[in-house]
Amino acid sequence: MHNPLQKIIDVASELNRTGTAAASTAEQIAAAFVLNRMEYLPDGYSDIIEAWDFLGVQWQGYVRIIKRNGSRQINN
Repeated sequence: MHNPLQKIIDVASELNRTGTAAASTAEQIAAAFVLNRMEYLPDGYSDIIEAWDFLGVQWQGYVRIIKRNGSRQINN
C-alpha cells in the first residue's frame, strides 16, 4: 500500500543526502516544504505560492503532519 507520508519522508531524506530524488512532482514539492528548502522545488516551480497551491489541500495536510510529527524521521 502506498503511504504518502512515508514517501514524502523518504524523498526528503534522499534530497538531504544527494540533492535529487526520483519522485513525483507533488512528492518533491512536499519534501521541499517539509525541509523548508525551496531550492529543492522541481524546475518550473520557482514561485513558492504556486508550488504550495499545486499540492492542494490533501498534500498540504501531509506537509503539516510531517512538520509537526515526522520531521525527526528525515535522515540527513
